[in-house]
Amino acid sequence: MIAGVSYAELAWLAAIIVAGGVLAGFLSGLFGIGGGAIIVPVLYEVFRVAGVPDEIRMQLCIGTSLAIIVPTTTRAYLAHRKRGAVMPDVLRIWMVPMVIGVGAGALLAAFAPQALFKIAFVLLGAIIAARLLLGGDKWRLGSDLPGRAGMIAYGLGIGLAGSLMGVSGGSMSTMVLTLYGKPIHAAVGTAAGLGVPLTIAGTIGYVIAGLPQQELTPPLSLGFVSLIGVALMAPVSSFVAIFGVKVAHALPRRQLEIAFGMFLLLVSIRFIASLI
Repeated sequence: MIAGVSYAELAWLAAIIVAGGVLAGFLSGLFGIGGGAIIVPVLYEVFRVAGVPDEIRMQLCIGTSLAIIVPTTTRAYLAHRKRGAVMPDVLRIWMVPMVIGVGAGALLAAFAPQALFKIAFVLLGAIIAARLLLGGDKWRLGSDLPGRAGMIAYGLGIGLAGSLMGVSGGSMSTMVLTLYGKPIHAAVGTAAGLGVPLTIAGTIGYVIAGLPQQELTPPLSLGFVSLIGVALMAPVSSFVAIFGVKVAHALPRRQLEIAFGMFLLLVSIRFIASLI
């Protein structure tokens, strides 16, 4: 027995984490996301069974998710870059503002209630899903990306949202780029690249934010990052990401948008249910 959980239960939870890692990795490559929208709900149930206190459970899920998807986003980015589906100018402009936004989200993690992070999932996921499912090519903010000031503002917002949701920011990045007329495949590849600095900075931020509450976290945790969760899920999700990339480049653009929208809608519904 460990912390009131039998070894059989731990084995079952480990199997769920590995299965979640397979799905997270595939989604990372397919949609240019780090898979955090899958990882966070899975870890939430794992940590609930393990007896992690309510007041820090969601933060622990998000910090662990960000750490897990560091290798996943890196692998997905390299695969998309090999296919030429990355916009380097966008990467250069957004990278620093996104990291600053991530830092602000990590700071909130030290003080905000866990309901804030669930609400962030629901609101942002629903907005992006609505645009993809209902808007298609009709929703546009412009024919080209805004100037430097506008891009910096977007970068800050995407970094903050990604930090609050425990995701790589790929879903928000992809939505913004497509709203300004960028092809979905290029948007997905660029989003994967942006996820690399965001997840690294977010992991560091959640480690620091969780240190004052270290006594509430489960064994083998560093701040709000569970090293056990990272060790089990990260290698699997990173390996599977390449298969998602292959599928993404085989699908027509509209089919990829619809699939992405349906995925985000399901995630939003799941967290609405958890808030009731």
